[in-house]
Amino acid sequence: MPVTRRDFIRASCCTAAALGVASSFSRFGLVNALAQSSTDFRALVCIFLFGGNDSNNLLIPNDAAGYANYLSARKAISAGGLALDQSTLLPITSKTQQVGTNSFGLHGNLPEVQTLFNNGNLAFLANVGTLVAPTTRAQYTQLTQTVPSNLFSHADQQTQWQTSEPNSFGTTGWAGRIADAVEPAFNASSMFPPITTVAGTAIFCTGQQTQPYAIIPGTTPGLTGFDNSAPSTARLAALQQLLTFDTGISLVQAASSITSNSLADSKILSAALASAPTLATVFPANNSLAAQLKQVAQIISVRAALGLSRQVFFCSLGGFDTHNNQIALQQALFEQLSPAMLAFYNATVELNLAQQITTFTMSDFSRTFQPASGGGTDHAWGSVQMIMGGGVAGGDIYGTLPTFTLGGPSDAGSNGRWIPTSSIDQYGATLASWFGVPAAQLPQIFPNLANFTTQGLGFLG
Repeated sequence: MPVTRRDFIRASCCTAAALGVASSFSRFGLVNALAQSSTDFRALVCIFLFGGNDSNNLLIPNDAAGYANYLSARKAISAGGLALDQSTLLPITSKTQQVGTNSFGLHGNLPEVQTLFNNGNLAFLANVGTLVAPTTRAQYTQLTQTVPSNLFSHADQQTQWQTSEPNSFGTTGWAGRIADAVEPAFNASSMFPPITTVAGTAIFCTGQQTQPYAIIPGTTPGLTGFDNSAPSTARLAALQQLLTFDTGISLVQAASSITSNSLADSKILSAALASAPTLATVFPANNSLAAQLKQVAQIISVRAALGLSRQVFFCSLGGFDTHNNQIALQQALFEQLSPAMLAFYNATVELNLAQQITTFTMSDFSRTFQPASGGGTDHAWGSVQMIMGGGVAGGDIYGTLPTFTLGGPSDAGSNGRWIPTSSIDQYGATLASWFGVPAAQLPQIFPNLANFTTQGLGFLG
């Protein structure tokens, strides 16, 4: 697969980690993490599908009328369209009806997702996206409702999904704010950051107090090229002394502080991982997302040594900006996504933590229901997301799927840009409540939550 611009940026952001320094930006707590054990543990694991995953070909109505409507709008592949052949769909049955049916089909390259859904360990959230308040087609077309700024823009929508601030340039992410909120009750004694990213930098991970730890999957935390010899010890001491030097230049001081914290955090994690149990779960090879999730599982396995009762992780898979050749591109991406998710779930079972770890997807937006030229799609709005874990009320579809009619009541225009029926605020608040955030603090984390009558979406017990 070709290297995308996002892949290049991600690799550049992780250069320090590649050299042996896993990035970290803050200190948490005062008590040695190695003296603490976790008894009430929970973790949130985000998988961001960068580029805008076409969820119209993720979850498809599979009844006769629903599929016929889908085929008519998306057009057969043989005619230059994007409609998947019904015989290739993986059938699932939802507990509740959506668009008049319980019968749905998954993309044929998602057999592991089908298994997770059928076993009750995965749910879908229908038509979720960036919203300021509930919005109808009439309000959108007549400009009588405030809508998120710069809709259909990759950079803006990625940021808004991560900050839950659709009308401003957010400086913190909602995961970071969640970590801030639970720190006094659950993580106060830890000296290790509560958020780890295995996918480069992301505003999602940054709070007012919380800053993330970043590591490239499969690397060893800490500086390389140092050992216990006298010359090596002297060089390390000299480096640490340089980092404490007062230059009087704020930018240099900030960089020194970041590096110092990185060294300290890396030392803690390296010591913890040195005694980590070997996972029996087999993760798919040559799969970047699987490598990230394996690293997450390994870090979770040493949670007691890190002194963390609440952890958040950020993973990603890029390449979903499918303006051309979507069928082949999405097939290849789903071939990575589906087995990686099942392997991670199996690892949580192995760790006896399946009930305590919830994995969820996010993406810039979905794609237009109507195909574009070149066998692709254009940027759209509301999308279908997945939530996985032993604590998920799985085997069902939550939220409300749109009316799949071009120019119909759910369409922002005429080519199938579905107006979301659930907001990121509701999605995030449901996850945050399960994570342990008090109800009174949810509006501080999700500023538009009060605009929605239903604040919890029910997919977690």
